[in-house]
Amino acid sequence: QVQLVESGGGLVQPGGSLRLSCAASGSGFSINVMGWYRQAPGKERELVATITSGGSIDYADSVKGRFTISRDNAKNTVYLQMNSLKVEDTAVYYCKADVKYRSTSWRYWGRGTQVTVSS
Repeated sequence: QVQLVESGGGLVQPGGSLRLSCAASGSGFSINVMGWYRQAPGKERELVATITSGGSIDYADSVKGRFTISRDNAKNTVYLQMNSLKVEDTAVYYCKADVKYRSTSWRYWGRGTQVTVSS
C-alpha cells in the first residue's frame, strides 16, 4: 500500500513562509491526483490545493495568490509553498493522494502536519 509522509510544518509569524512536502512510497501504483487539505479545530477538513499528474491545479479561494502547489511525478512528491501566511491558515495540513492500481482506486491520507501562524 501507499504511505504518505508529510514534512515542513511548524510555527511562523504572520507574513512568514513555510514549504510542505509529501512523499508517497510504494510501487505498482499510479497517482492521479495529489493535494493538500487542512482542518482547523472545530471545523471540517477543507481543500487547500490539488494537482493532477498532468499538472492541472485547483486552489481554494482563500489561498490563491499566496500558496503554490507543485509536483514531482518521478519522486511521487507534492509540495505546498505557503507565503504571506495568515493566522487563519493555522490548521493541521493533510496530504492526499488518489491512487490507481489496475482498475481499482483508493484515496490515501497522510497523518498531517501542524501549521501554526501566530505572533
